[in-house]
Amino acid sequence: MQAKDLMTATVVTVEPETHVDRIAEILLAHRISAVPVVDSRGAPIGMVSEGDLIGRDDADRDARRSWWLGLLTDNERPSPEALEPDGKAARDVMTAPVITVTETAEAAEIARLLTAHRIKRVPVVRDDVIQGIVSRTDLLRALVPGPAAREEKPMGAFSRLLAGIDEHFHHDDGGSDGPSPGGAPAEARGDQAVNATEFRSLVESFRHHQAEREEERTRAMAEQRKAKVRDLIDHHVDDGYWQGLMHQAREAAERGEQEFMLLRFPSQLCSDGGRAVNVPLPDWPKTLRGEAAEVYLRWEHDLKPHGFHLQARVLDYPGGYPGDIGLVLVWGD
Repeated sequence: MQAKDLMTATVVTVEPETHVDRIAEILLAHRISAVPVVDSRGAPIGMVSEGDLIGRDDADRDARRSWWLGLLTDNERPSPEALEPDGKAARDVMTAPVITVTETAEAAEIARLLTAHRIKRVPVVRDDVIQGIVSRTDLLRALVPGPAAREEKPMGAFSRLLAGIDEHFHHDDGGSDGPSPGGAPAEARGDQAVNATEFRSLVESFRHHQAEREEERTRAMAEQRKAKVRDLIDHHVDDGYWQGLMHQAREAAERGEQEFMLLRFPSQLCSDGGRAVNVPLPDWPKTLRGEAAEVYLRWEHDLKPHGFHLQARVLDYPGGYPGDIGLVLVWGD
């Protein structure tokens, strides 16, 4: 069973500028516990849950208790000052980066992601745009199918799709081996006319073919990068893959190195095309998507408490814009 079979297709979303009081009202009105935050294209960039609104520590919870009570009771609606004690919006309280899956993600893989990242739900995307959401409740519902569904085959294992594009260019330079005007071979005639206009035409023809080949190469590279982004969004970091990265990092330390690149990926995998990483801005982790987001969260949960640092670096600038980005694990001084 895949995400498209499990997901709730009608998804309530909010924008980054939506104020927290409005988010709380949405959660209560729709009887849901969390809502995705999407950008102008409809791509999920974060998640706001009841926990994010209530607060993650005692001080936050105490400060917002009266605010929640005002929303939950039938009394007169609290004042705007009470509803927005700090004037925060979704972008200020949301949990990011957000883990996503595509419509073809298998149920077993979704369950593993929820467990590995200690989350309760994942947005389902198609071409980066949210199509639905799969929660733990959806997975549990799939485990208790109707009588007819019990005859179906078991769930298949998660498979990774690899995409590649081969480039082939052919240019026929041509030439003429026939006789020149007048019947005699050109090299045998001493009075052959040389026309500069013809030469300029030859140069222009060469440049035209060269431009066509470059345009073709650029298109092929763009398609190749898009395919890689799709692959990285659909590829999830399981325990075996993560342990393999840690083994390679240890080998790098044994060689005297002080850092190791965990992942290299196209800047298009970032929700802003890599601009926050390039500046850099302190909230650059919120722009990560797909495999990059999962690597970041693995570092945050497993390695950051033990003194490891993680840096994001733009590795190249094709055409003057951020190209590939590297997530680099650092343990040196």
